[in-house]
Amino acid sequence: MYRTLVSATLGTAALLTAVPAASAATPPASAASAASGPAATAAAASVDAATRSQVVAPVSGAAVYASYARGYTVTRYGGRPAVLGKPGESSQFAASPDGRKVAWITSGGRLQVREGGKTRTVARGLQGSTPCLSPVWSPDSRRVAYVGAGQSEALPVRVVGADGTGARVLGKTRGVCHLAWSPDGRYLAGYAGTTEGVYRLDARTGKSAKLKGITLANHVQSLSPGGRYVVVHTLRPTDPGGDGVWPTAFTPSLVDTVTGRRVPIQVKGRQLGAFHLPDGRLVVRVAGRSANTLVVLDRKGHQVQRLTEPAAAKSQALLRPLR
Repeated sequence: MYRTLVSATLGTAALLTAVPAASAATPPASAASAASGPAATAAAASVDAATRSQVVAPVSGAAVYASYARGYTVTRYGGRPAVLGKPGESSQFAASPDGRKVAWITSGGRLQVREGGKTRTVARGLQGSTPCLSPVWSPDSRRVAYVGAGQSEALPVRVVGADGTGARVLGKTRGVCHLAWSPDGRYLAGYAGTTEGVYRLDARTGKSAKLKGITLANHVQSLSPGGRYVVVHTLRPTDPGGDGVWPTAFTPSLVDTVTGRRVPIQVKGRQLGAFHLPDGRLVVRVAGRSANTLVVLDRKGHQVQRLTEPAAAKSQALLRPLR
């Protein structure tokens, strides 16, 4: 579909704009100039509409990060930096996809949501002081999912509205650590507390299954729309399992959960993580000398955009890029 790439610069963001190749749907210039009248006008309008539908808005470069200095602070960068919340010593936190809210679990087991300078408790009786049991926001930023209490290997995943209403159980799973929610809302995935594999929970049916191709893992960062591809940090048998805290950086593996095969991430440099966007693009974080870079890949794995992160965020954990 696309034959050439045109490079442009937007501030610190280098944008590669796809230019549609000529096709049967796009008449040659000579034919277009020869045609005239209402039919030609309608055809031209149809072509313009088709071209516009292929254009994907560039990623803004705004993102949410977490830093630690006598407690955790969650900050949104993009324009003027804005502190979204201070979970303190709790490492069980998550930023909402809209970049406006933060949820965290206190040591006393309360799930708290902070938005607009106000903090409310939306659930109680959670397992606090367990770093890997982090909550996760729904794609529409209206609900928070978290792991409920239990004695079995498979624990309940519950969801509650950001206002504390509508609490219910989505299902049970062994993949309770570092939950990720697919952008279409269908699936949640997490790794087992023993690090022995990653499990995907179907929020529609409540059923959970172990994913192919992942023997050991200690971080799940992202699920693709539809839940087929997952970004994880895989482990070798001799690697330590870690302490369950959200990593500042890691080498991401992109796994096809249907085939169990790893999909190469074709980005040069030392990769520090990767996130799926709702439209299927993949944002890869790459280490830099004075600042890191966010590299955006299209659904076919082609690079379409590069954005320089704020220097202040270089040593911070990237919680999520914002559109």
